[in-house]
Amino acid sequence: MPVCRLLALVLLLLSALVPTIRLWGEEPTKTETPANQSSDQAGKASREKKADENKTKFIRVRRSEDNKPLALETAIVRYVPKEGDKPLVVDLVGAVHVGDKSYYEELNKRFKDYDVVLYELVAPPGAKIPKGGRGGNSSGHPVGAMQDGLKSILDLDHQLDQIDYTADNFVHADMSPDEFSKTMADRGESFMQMFFRLMGQGAAQQATGGGSNDIGMLFALFSRDRAQRMKLMMAEQFENLEGQMAAFDGPEGSTIITERNKKAFEVLDRELKNGKTKIAVFYGAGHLPDMEERLIRDFQMKRADQETQWIPAWSLESKKTK
Repeated sequence: MPVCRLLALVLLLLSALVPTIRLWGEEPTKTETPANQSSDQAGKASREKKADENKTKFIRVRRSEDNKPLALETAIVRYVPKEGDKPLVVDLVGAVHVGDKSYYEELNKRFKDYDVVLYELVAPPGAKIPKGGRGGNSSGHPVGAMQDGLKSILDLDHQLDQIDYTADNFVHADMSPDEFSKTMADRGESFMQMFFRLMGQGAAQQATGGGSNDIGMLFALFSRDRAQRMKLMMAEQFENLEGQMAAFDGPEGSTIITERNKKAFEVLDRELKNGKTKIAVFYGAGHLPDMEERLIRDFQMKRADQETQWIPAWSLESKKTK
């Protein structure tokens, strides 16, 4: 498997922990219609392609008119009740957990407008994240150390250091470490198992076309503007890794996505019963397609008739062109 894709897959596995970078939103894979394929089969493929294009995206690479990458962006998508005129909105706010400082500053501003912000963090009940996060100190956990290494390589800031979790409207909406470990054990899951699933899925994608540029990755690692080049290559990999989060899920879902989303929406239900009418769910973008389904199916909500708001998370422009 090419190095660039392997790095992206390793990063995705790290992203399944908290804090995370979640990936979603690949452009549909181009397919050719065999000469002997029936018109019904061709029509079905066309309908499936159209349905794929209509999926809600929660992360994208914004490009210029001449197709140059400008920024990796995450979405804010609004949902309202299907019926009635109740003044209720729920916004799914996609997150990447290492990003430009300006990205987190913008999110901090927007979060002030909500009654409540439900956030992800596998942490004990009552755990508090001090303002300013860890003060530049790593937690000492191997995952934390690897995420800190990613932050350094890409010259980005860490979410825990920049988001103000001390705000009065912030509410924890995730599992505790004990709940997380027990649920994984009950399901017979392990991180090694998920890593190999990702490896297998990446190899299958590679076999069907769309290679990565290992020489480009090598040059990026040793170039003077390493961080910018690495961000550019990784962002483009993220955009083209649609469905990778499915590697975490078996037929019955997974702890990382399904069970944590259930926990988050238990808290959402509680806050709705407490009379909150403007709620943000601030989670990694890979969680949000499942959350969208839950809002529609279990909470009788629909996407609001307004455009998705996109927040730049990584600048992909060269400093010389800014």
